[in-house]
Amino acid sequence: MTGEVFIAGVAMTRFGKRPDASVKALTAEAVTAALTDAVAGVADIEAAWFSNTRQPMLEGQNTVRGQIALRPLGLTGIPVTNVENACASGSTALLSAMHWIRAGAGDIALVVGVDKMVFPDRPERVAAAFAGGTDIHDREGVVGYIRAMGGEDPGPDRSLFMDLYAAQARAHMGRHGTTGEDFARIASKNHTAAAHNPDAQYRTPMTVDQVLAAPPVIFPFTRAMCAPVSDGAAAAVVCSAAGLARLSAQARAVRVRGCALLSASGREPNDLENHIGRRAATQAYDQAGLGPDDVDVVEVHDATSYAELQQIENLGLAEPGSVGARLKAGDFALGGRTPVNPSGGLVARGHPVGATGLAQLHELVLQLRGEAGSRQVEGARIGVAENGGGFLGVEEAATVVTVLERAA
Repeated sequence: MTGEVFIAGVAMTRFGKRPDASVKALTAEAVTAALTDAVAGVADIEAAWFSNTRQPMLEGQNTVRGQIALRPLGLTGIPVTNVENACASGSTALLSAMHWIRAGAGDIALVVGVDKMVFPDRPERVAAAFAGGTDIHDREGVVGYIRAMGGEDPGPDRSLFMDLYAAQARAHMGRHGTTGEDFARIASKNHTAAAHNPDAQYRTPMTVDQVLAAPPVIFPFTRAMCAPVSDGAAAAVVCSAAGLARLSAQARAVRVRGCALLSASGREPNDLENHIGRRAATQAYDQAGLGPDDVDVVEVHDATSYAELQQIENLGLAEPGSVGARLKAGDFALGGRTPVNPSGGLVARGHPVGATGLAQLHELVLQLRGEAGSRQVEGARIGVAENGGGFLGVEEAATVVTVLERAA
């Protein structure tokens, strides 16, 4: 990677079920706060990237979503790019803005992610939106994969992704002796951390026993181990060194050391050395000139608590099969060796799909600035985010891994 790129400002809305908040309103809330955080104005923004996945299917608004949502804020006349890449949309938008900056097209960009997913009167559309994250012309292939991994046929009252993750979790349990208690310990850790995050959807601490006693979704998951549907937005102001010099936020800027986007490969199901998450992590680490031992704080895409365990392995933070013991030792909790998801993660912070990748970066920026309050990771200098989305073949269809560094 050439040419330094910085995140000068970040913000996110409160995530949760927000029936009275429109996409435009959520966008305005996040963008206004991000500009304030960067000590920037609308006139400073030279281009924008807008991440959204649900408006076309749930509201019928498509093709020019970003232009429409940003127009009331005075962000008109500039290039606006709409980005949709499943749950990895927000971090994909960041990478696109980085390429624009490095190409010399401009110096200051806005990246926004927003989704409004809670529509109790449209359950069929909500379900179809999740199913659309797989190959809808090869449903038998998806079902066949779930069966081959020891899972159950998809159920009618849950996201297809819960079935996919459950099948992978069962396979991991068979391969390494992982237990339901291990997944519950991850969920308990994240729900407890979210109690310190004022923007989280769920802010009630949970013990391991309480997680295990929550309503079942599909074995081995209970509801507390699965990300909820959510409404919310997040935004970031991204700039070159020259752009940063024009702003007044230099002392609080965070440097992007590496950012890698990959799509699913044709690997065999048991070839986990070449899992998309591991390949993306290797590329991002190589770009940054760093490795897992350099990482101080991590945000991963825990759509289920199994997914967090999987990504801890993919990021090289623990050897495969050792995560359970490391969780018992507290290594990945606040105060531990490498805290993972101090924001509460997707299961507790919430998961408005188009905003999730940027919400992860919001947390890491706060941590690297030393501004995370009671969930602060002491002395954090290097942060890593893993953001995956969709499903194709035997793994996520898209994954982005980003490495951030405290700049000052």
